[in-house]
Amino acid sequence: MNAPRPGLRPLDDALADLLSQARPLAGVEHVPTFEADGRVLAHDLVSALQVPPQDNSSMDGYAVRCAEIADEGVALPVSQRIPAGSEAHPLAPGSVARIFTGAPVPAGADAIVMQEDVQALEDGRARILRVPSAGQWIRRSGEDITRGAVVLRAGERLGPAATGLAAAIGLAVLPVARRPRVALFSTGDELVMPGEVPPEAMRPGAIYNSNRFFLRSLLLRLGCEVRDLGIVPDQREATLQALATAARDNDLILTSGGVSVGEEDHIKPAVQQLGRLDLWQIAMKPGKPFAYGRVGEAHFIGLPGNPVSSFVTFVLLVRPFLLALMGASETAPAAWQLPAHFDWPRPDRRREFLRARRDAEGGLVLFPNQSSGVLTSVAWADGLIDNPGGQAIARGDRVRFLPLAELLA
Repeated sequence: MNAPRPGLRPLDDALADLLSQARPLAGVEHVPTFEADGRVLAHDLVSALQVPPQDNSSMDGYAVRCAEIADEGVALPVSQRIPAGSEAHPLAPGSVARIFTGAPVPAGADAIVMQEDVQALEDGRARILRVPSAGQWIRRSGEDITRGAVVLRAGERLGPAATGLAAAIGLAVLPVARRPRVALFSTGDELVMPGEVPPEAMRPGAIYNSNRFFLRSLLLRLGCEVRDLGIVPDQREATLQALATAARDNDLILTSGGVSVGEEDHIKPAVQQLGRLDLWQIAMKPGKPFAYGRVGEAHFIGLPGNPVSSFVTFVLLVRPFLLALMGASETAPAAWQLPAHFDWPRPDRRREFLRARRDAEGGLVLFPNQSSGVLTSVAWADGLIDNPGGQAIARGDRVRFLPLAELLA
């Protein structure tokens, strides 16, 4: 009697098991701050200075003592001119200082009057047209960053604002986690690379290898070093050799296709011969078949072959796994709650990830064909609707939406 087939695994359980295998990679790289966008910070960044370093003006105008301007129309001489980047002298009693945005506030001044509220007189005085309040238009020293503060924490994935923040505390080089090295290859004698054979000359059963292109792009966007090993012939020895080569100097071996339970292919027995392999059936649609294992010291992940399934399992499982390898403190994508502008009356029992995009009214519409082989749906969509298994959707219901801008960042 055949053994009973194991039940489908919830996606969250599969992700938790996968992340439990992802130990942060050893090694720290020091890269120029200009080149750190997208990298994961390896150590806390602590500021050695205040930002701003001293009180400065947030407006072009005049630095004043509020006590000397009790009424509108007071005219006082201009005792100094303070451009940004210059040194300010203490404000002489009974005077004002012409000051520009970013310039240091002179000692003795307690407010800035914007130039629109001042009339410059021909005799060199300035007439104040509006009574100021203490502290107005002054940026205080340290109001952005205080000396000794942790500005960015280890595990943060750096974006443009974060690299600017690091530069603001004077850091030209940043410590970041090493990039994961990923070996990518495809198996299957039916696969043909674009450019090798024109469409009209394709043999029966042949298909162009699209998965390899988007998987490589997804890996590069995550900051991985990608070693593309091409298409491996459908032969046992060739598969063993490709896996052994990939395992020697890579952190992850990534393939697509040939991971369905009971499928006859060379990947499964080859991985099992060289290491270990677990075949998972995940309660998600698209993307039910998924494989995780080890070949030597390298992780192995096998994705389903249908292109949409391969894409969705990458962004939901492989992406967080790679971020965890880089030591990222946050691996889950952001989600929005948006209204459905469609009906979905016959849901699958599995958790569904529907390709959708926002319409002009701010709601979501579906691509008409949700088949796992229709890659057009992913190119058209700007996100995935995360719909619980068995959950019908009626127009107007709010649904969980994962924007591709987040998943592809």
